[in-house]
Order: sequence, then C-alpha cells, then structure tokens
Amino acid sequence: MGTNQSLPKITPQDRAILDLKLQRDKLRQYQKKIQVILDREHAIAKEHLTAGRKDRAIVALRRRRYQQSLLLKTDGQLENLEQLVSSIEFSLIEVSVVHGLKQGNDVLKEIHKELNVEQVEKLLEDSHEAREYQREIGELLVNQLSLDDEDAVQAELLELQAKALEVPQEMPPVLLPDAPTSEPAQPISEDHRPAEEHDRVLVPS
Repeated sequence: MGTNQSLPKITPQDRAILDLKLQRDKLRQYQKKIQVILDREHAIAKEHLTAGRKDRAIVALRRRRYQQSLLLKTDGQLENLEQLVSSIEFSLIEVSVVHGLKQGNDVLKEIHKELNVEQVEKLLEDSHEAREYQREIGELLVNQLSLDDEDAVQAELLELQAKALEVPQEMPPVLLPDAPTSEPAQPISEDHRPAEEHDRVLVPS
C-alpha cells in the first residue's frame, strides 16, 4: 500500500551540497589507492636494493615520491571541499534563522496592528465607564437600604471573605473552673444504719 506522505522537496542548495560530498568521497577513495601504490613502490624499491639493482630501486623511489606529491595535492583539495561544504551548510542555517526572525517580526507587527494605541485607550475607557456604572448602582442601592440591611450586607461580605480565604472562624473560649485549693470533705452516706450492721455478714437461713 502506498502512503500519501509527500517527499521533501530537493532544493538547488541540497543538490550542490550532495555534489560536493560526492567529490569528497571520490577524493578519499583516490587517496586510498595512492596509499596502496606508495606501499607497493616501497616494497619494490626494497626488493631491487636487496638484489643489488640500485638503479631500479631509485626509479621505484622516484615513482613513490611522485605519488606522495599527488597525495599532498589531494589533501589540499579535500580540505577545500570540507570547508566549502561546511560553509554552505552553515549559510543555509543562517538563512533559516533569518527567515524565522522575519516571520517573528511579521507576527509582532500584526499583533501591534490589532492592539494599536486607539484600541487600548478605548478598552481603558470602556473599563472606566463600567467601573463608574457599578459605583452609581452601588450608591443607588445604599440610599434604598436601611442601616440594618447595610450591616447585614457587610456581615455577609465578611463571611464570604472568610470562606474564600479558608480562615476558620474563631471558637468562643471555654471557661474552666478554678482548681480546688483544699481537700474534699468526707462524703456522707445515705445509709443511716449503725456501723456494726454494715460489717455484719448476712448468712442465709
């Protein structure tokens, strides 16, 4: 099943960066080949020298020296390509940042258009008129209420404020009796029988 997701658009800048990276990769592969040649020429020169063929050993070393000069040139070209790719990529990042800043400034301009000075002043005037209207209504109601009604209003306001602040109402203090300063008197028994009858053990007949 196919997907409906659209592929990202490839820009000319993307193609340029891709081409530079391909050239960079080719140079790196070329450097690897040169390094193989350098190692081989060194081995050939060693073999000729061991066999007593000094002239052939010199030719191999000269070829090796030439390959080394090519390797140095590719190093310089590779460094230039790396710097060029980094510069282009960084420039694209800068372009993206500048584009984002431009969009942000456009948004701020639109907000400033919607909230211009006249609209802010009108909003403040409307708020002021609303406060004046509330004050007039409040004064009118005050003139229509009695003192008891106004006291009830204030009491209800304080109750609402206390609930809003979650302040528990104070409980009235509990009055405790004073501690006794003398020993308690001997309790008087309600039984008026003689003492000896209290000590008598009742035995069933």
